[in-house]
Amino acid sequence: MNWPALFGTTPGVTVAVTLVFMGGCALMTGRALARTWRPAWHLVPYVLLLAVADRFFTYALFEGALLSWSGFLLDAVILGALAGLSFQAVKARLMVSQYPWLFQSAGPLAWRRRHRR
Repeated sequence: MNWPALFGTTPGVTVAVTLVFMGGCALMTGRALARTWRPAWHLVPYVLLLAVADRFFTYALFEGALLSWSGFLLDAVILGALAGLSFQAVKARLMVSQYPWLFQSAGPLAWRRRHRR
């Protein structure tokens, strides 16, 4: 696999910028959207904006490829997965904590309806 051709930069820069810096931003974005009860599809435009910012930071700070479409798409997929995971985890926690008479936890990412007796 030719990493620089695929991501438009080196593996170290990809980990530092995409996973650590922008990944943290994606986690916060998912959490914010879940806490304000927005639908999941609202993640899409925010994730695309984060991927654009990721490409710009990679270009401006580390001389990576600005117009790398494969890099942009891979960054968007990674950031989307992190934002979606954060969104679902917070949404599950909110459903169980705000409606304890209706729902119970079914793991860190899910909830289920309580059985009536």
